[in-house]
Amino acid sequence: MSTSRAIRERIASHLRGEPFTPALFAGLGSRAAIDQTLMRLTKTGSIERIGHGLYVVPKTGQFGIKSMPAPEQVARTVAQAEGATIQIHGAEAARRLGLSTQMPAQAVFHTTGSSHQIRLGKLIVRLQHVAPRKLALAGRPAGQALSALWYLGRDQVTPNTFRQIANKLPADEFEALSQAKALMPGWMVQALISYERGEPARV
Repeated sequence: MSTSRAIRERIASHLRGEPFTPALFAGLGSRAAIDQTLMRLTKTGSIERIGHGLYVVPKTGQFGIKSMPAPEQVARTVAQAEGATIQIHGAEAARRLGLSTQMPAQAVFHTTGSSHQIRLGKLIVRLQHVAPRKLALAGRPAGQALSALWYLGRDQVTPNTFRQIANKLPADEFEALSQAKALMPGWMVQALISYERGEPARV
């Protein structure tokens, strides 16, 4: 089977609207042959290029309006192609945990990979490189909590912050967060230990 046909068959089995990178076709041919086939398919409209090395099979939603993939899908696809880890930005994590009412203006994700900016129509998805320890426990609720704590910072994290998080997370997830003290800065550890000892929150 030719590289072109193999790629077309794999794309045909890929869900419409879900982003993919050339990594999806690893083993089907040389990188040059894969890139050439993707270029041809883009020109014919079979697929759409939505970012550098990032494609999607067009999906038309209600009223004939073309729908774009969700920002988190895009961020995860880009990170997987790099073998990187991602986590939602601390501002969004804090909002989901009820620690902030601030609605992030952009879709931002932290990554251990390189920084990227991808435009999805009018929306911009940003992947921002950060130190690996800020992405400890990524992909699970405890990781979102840690991301929120980094975002809130020294002046806003108190024992009561951990009390609120404990009320939101399953017990095993909060335990995982508690066991990650070695990855936390001193001010975060201090607030966590104060919570664990039952000390009142500072005002």
